[in-house]
Amino acid sequence: MHNEQQYLDLLKYVLEQGHKKSDRTGTGTISTFGYQMRFDLQESFPLLTTKKIPFGLIKSELLWFLHGDTNIKYLLEHNNHIWDEWAFKNYVESSDYTGPDMTDFGRRSLIDDEFAQAYKIQKGKFDQAILEDPTFSAKFGNLGDVYGAQWRHWQKRDGGIIDQIKNVIEQIKQTPDSRRLIVSAWNPEDVPTMALPPCHTLFQFYVNDGKLSCQLYQRSGDLFLGVPFNIASYALLTHLIARETGLEVGEFIHTLGDAHIYSNHLDQVKEQLTRTPTMGPQLEITSDKSIFEIETTDIHVKNYNPQPAIKAPIAV
Repeated sequence: MHNEQQYLDLLKYVLEQGHKKSDRTGTGTISTFGYQMRFDLQESFPLLTTKKIPFGLIKSELLWFLHGDTNIKYLLEHNNHIWDEWAFKNYVESSDYTGPDMTDFGRRSLIDDEFAQAYKIQKGKFDQAILEDPTFSAKFGNLGDVYGAQWRHWQKRDGGIIDQIKNVIEQIKQTPDSRRLIVSAWNPEDVPTMALPPCHTLFQFYVNDGKLSCQLYQRSGDLFLGVPFNIASYALLTHLIARETGLEVGEFIHTLGDAHIYSNHLDQVKEQLTRTPTMGPQLEITSDKSIFEIETTDIHVKNYNPQPAIKAPIAV
């Protein structure tokens, strides 16, 4: 099956078979529990073509994780605003914030033009402060022990750390048939202090016939906005780990727990389902740098010809 068709089939399945559920954000969803997709990374790179997906955001976010970074300053330096909303929310809810009321900014900015302008101004000031003021950045740019911290600096009881990414790379090289090639982002002790507890909680590698495959377990998936990013991000991660370990790529297998469409994304999903996917692009890496030194300018997609983007609000 065409790589992208699996994702479109999931959207259709949830629209037709999903259950209405409330959620943490108060937006409401249509949801199903337990679903799996398989992407052949030899066929193409699974970046959606039925709507434009900004690959620049995907690669800078993944490298942010791989650096072990948890401060949004690196992302802002790469014009990536994926995680801004959570950091900004922490700021406007703090005693340091003195601007206009930003309560429920995620929805109010969509329906109130005057509020949207005020939000844009306050958010611009926030981003500028993160980039220019080290003290402010340290206080409000850090999102807690999110993915990068768990992947590269898992805290041990004795005070040491575990670098899960380095460890799994060595394990793949030394014991490729191991059934323990696992990286976990879900640390129960740290969940309460994270801006957003990990949605993609655990991934496992599998080596066969000189090819590296990766399976992700994702506890919660925003199917319209988030999951297309997750698919491309973990496909890229699989390519980078395969390259680091001298292997070819195999499959990316995406297993979802709560797979949901937000109630304010329904029209956008229906629009996307009217579109026909085309062949996905090819990934090109133009550097011999290690996975920990590679830069966004070294990673490209070729022959990417998507249909126009479809905008939708993010639920914070």
